[in-house]
Amino acid sequence: MRLFVALRPPAAIRDSLLDAMDGVPAARWQDDAQLHCTLRFLGDVDRPQAEDVAAALAALYAPAPCVRLHSVGQFAHKGRTDTLWAGLAPTAALHHLARKVEQACTRAGLAPERRAYLPHVTLARLPRSAGAAPEIDAWLARHAALASDAFVLPHLILYQSHLGHGGALYEPVMRWPLAPPAEPPQVLPVRSETSGDP
Repeated sequence: MRLFVALRPPAAIRDSLLDAMDGVPAARWQDDAQLHCTLRFLGDVDRPQAEDVAAALAALYAPAPCVRLHSVGQFAHKGRTDTLWAGLAPTAALHHLARKVEQACTRAGLAPERRAYLPHVTLARLPRSAGAAPEIDAWLARHAALASDAFVLPHLILYQSHLGHGGALYEPVMRWPLAPPAEPPQVLPVRSETSGDP
């Protein structure tokens, strides 16, 4: 089972993200069902370990993070852009939840995640042939001011990823409500990142 733990933006936020998906002909844009903010990618795990992860996540207690959309960015591999994303302005509650999820996963026997956490919603994947297309730079400049009002991410969701020729299909396996959000959201400094899509 190929699993990951994520948060699902509300419909109005997903609509605004879908509106930003244009202008890069080579991009494979995500559809509504694929839009999420990953907290922890688990990778391929067997069923007993998946059950251990689910039990650890079910016992997790944390407030639902209140976040905002904040700009857009790209991940690159060997100098080639392979992902376009919308950032989430980091908040103390979001990073607290990410730490709790990481602790739950390591308690369930997964190796610790070594990459720094960069909250974002993936909008597009780009094939190797896209290279350094000028459309990518134009898209990044056009949507640099992407922003939203604050919104709550009320559920922790364990997803299974099914890989196919048309891209990945994400199936929610389990969902847990988070505690009422703390108020007001404390926005942390935004960090620049160009690689390492979790």
